[in-house]
Amino acid sequence: MTRMTRSPSGTPASWSVAPEPFDSPVAAALWRAYYTEVSDRWYLLHEGRTTDPGELEREIAAHTGGEFAPPTGVLLVARYDGEPGGTAGVRMVDATTGELRRVFVREDLRGKGGAPLLLAAAEEAARGLGARRLVLDTRGDLVEARTLYARHGYEETAAHNDEAYAEHWFRKDLTG
Repeated sequence: MTRMTRSPSGTPASWSVAPEPFDSPVAAALWRAYYTEVSDRWYLLHEGRTTDPGELEREIAAHTGGEFAPPTGVLLVARYDGEPGGTAGVRMVDATTGELRRVFVREDLRGKGGAPLLLAAAEEAARGLGARRLVLDTRGDLVEARTLYARHGYEETAAHNDEAYAEHWFRKDLTG
């Protein structure tokens, strides 16, 4: 999946999205960037500090992304003019339900069309895995994420898991 946009200088720029092995160096770097941002954001809001470096390393190592391995998952990487710029993962939770995870666009590339492209690619990948619906959870402080999901047809629902930091749950039917 590719989309042309314009860079700040007005020259053509493009996003592309493709599957990436969950354990590749690119996937690892984007996972680190994602986790650092959401963890620091939580700690700054609730405790006035950034994430303890030891905790950061333990959590990054503990969540390798193996759930995004085929045949029941996929990790997608978005590239902006060839440079890794974002990620989205889908893992199947049952035969017809996929879970959207790790949706992230690097801060310097936000507002350039990558997030909607990642969502569309994740939905397409989920359908390819047999999903008829996607579910996700997010936190209250991730207002931009909640806005993105609502803008793209995700409806807020009752909790579908008991994740420690989940405060909002969304669902989108993929069959319509």
